[in-house]
Amino acid sequence: MFAAFPLLAIPVVIYNFFAVTMIATSKAGSFADSWNHTLFTVPMPRNAQWAVSGGDLLVLVGLIMLFFELLKATNNNKIAIINHSLSMILFVICLVEFLLIPAFATSTFFLITTMTILDVLAGFVVTIVASRRELDVTN
Repeated sequence: MFAAFPLLAIPVVIYNFFAVTMIATSKAGSFADSWNHTLFTVPMPRNAQWAVSGGDLLVLVGLIMLFFELLKATNNNKIAIINHSLSMILFVICLVEFLLIPAFATSTFFLITTMTILDVLAGFVVTIVASRRELDVTN
């Protein structure tokens, strides 16, 4: 059953945890700014500094999860269909949160929401293409 779990739920749950915590402590107004706060800097060539924020790290986690979701989409079985359905539900939840809850109206959450819809679209496209190939081979 874990194979059907959409991995993009991990960054969504992390974001939700911090958003609910900030809302509960009446600091929702500064929540969007907290994702842009620099956590650390990385020295770059030519004396430049790359400032890495919490939002950057969360988007990175989301991209890694999207990669593994795309790999899982190549499976053509019942678990893949359940995964696509759960990914669609996750996208709907993200879209509703983004549109209706002010703490979720940030670029970081928008990018995570975009990743969820890309996961849904890629999953269905890969499944359809794989099904066509199986149909062509069997005929």
